[in-house]
Amino acid sequence: MISYHTPDLTQHPPRSPRVRLGGFVHLPRLLDKCRALVLGRLGDYVYPCPLDKRLFAFTGIDPEAFLAEVKLGRSDTEMLAFVERSMKPVRFAHEIESWSHWLEHLAPGDAGRHAMFADSLREIAPGRSDIRTSFDRLELDDYVTFGGAA
Repeated sequence: MISYHTPDLTQHPPRSPRVRLGGFVHLPRLLDKCRALVLGRLGDYVYPCPLDKRLFAFTGIDPEAFLAEVKLGRSDTEMLAFVERSMKPVRFAHEIESWSHWLEHLAPGDAGRHAMFADSLREIAPGRSDIRTSFDRLELDDYVTFGGAA
């Protein structure tokens, strides 16, 4: 059984980047990665990765301050409260919703990132034409990494 309070990302992936907490996409996945880092079970995942940095840039929260709160054993609800009181500037619900929608539908970016995206798809899912966003690729990569067939 997977425990997201004590995740082992050498055995299972973190939650999907689409899962929301307080309206924020990626926040539950970020929490899984931080908790796994604290436990020494991060596996091949990276903290802070570029996607993590986008959330930190939007909220104005320092990655080390975030990690320090996770190290205190905070629950998802407690971590959401930390994010809400630490945001600089304060974000309203409609801003969080807009940002989350934008991030969820984000394409790879510049030409170099498009090339890396295409190379990744050729490797893990040749012939698939339905993988278009960074979230699509992350979910597919998680699935394939832990034994799924693309």
